[in-house]
Amino acid sequence: MKFRPCIDLHNGVVKQIVGSTLSDAAVKENFVSEKPSSHYAKMFRADGLYGGHVIMLGPGNEAQALEALAAYPNGFQIGGGINDVNARGYLDKGASHVIVTSFVFNNGEVDLDNLAKLTNAVGRKRIVLDLSARRRGTDYFIMTNRWNSYTNRKIDRETLRFFAEHCDEFLVHAVDVEGKNSGIEIELLKMLGDLSPITATYAGGIRSMADIELVKEFGKNRIDFTIGSSLDIYGGTMSYAEIARAYR
Repeated sequence: MKFRPCIDLHNGVVKQIVGSTLSDAAVKENFVSEKPSSHYAKMFRADGLYGGHVIMLGPGNEAQALEALAAYPNGFQIGGGINDVNARGYLDKGASHVIVTSFVFNNGEVDLDNLAKLTNAVGRKRIVLDLSARRRGTDYFIMTNRWNSYTNRKIDRETLRFFAEHCDEFLVHAVDVEGKNSGIEIELLKMLGDLSPITATYAGGIRSMADIELVKEFGKNRIDFTIGSSLDIYGGTMSYAEIARAYR
């Protein structure tokens, strides 16, 4: 289990927001940085943290995304509006992987044609599938369209096995708690720990070192994690330096 840092970009600025508010008229911001993306990229590089995420939350973020990639070549995965046409360009400019969700779904259904196009463009080993999920009833369903649209795919053994054949890793945000500093989704984490056949990173709700211990316990010490607005470098109270030392 290791810590995967993140750089979230919104309107060309490093921010931490409540992701589920992206479609709202007023996006809820937890933190807005005065520093460029390269500042954080250089920090993560110096601390030996590999495999973090640069996420472009809407348009107007490409310049800052590319700045982060240039500051830490092959150190980040990149997501946000990725498709078969632009994916190769981000890899050529320094991303280790591309992160994709909406492009591989169409009206809630898996789009096998688009999945094949993406694989042909960059190869399975350079793809991370974002299977971020929200609870509906007793199940967790994969969300698309900025986490506002349910797909027909729930997180279970069959789904994880299917998608594992088409990517190198999973990234899974617990949508209901992401950005809310309200604790983790233990049931979702347990499913990942029990069922994921490939490397997976959990995100959402981590607010204390005790929560990290829960990730370790219920993720069977095999699920990586990311933390955003709870970190002191993003306006929170958790020590980035302590976490970077312990879980690199």
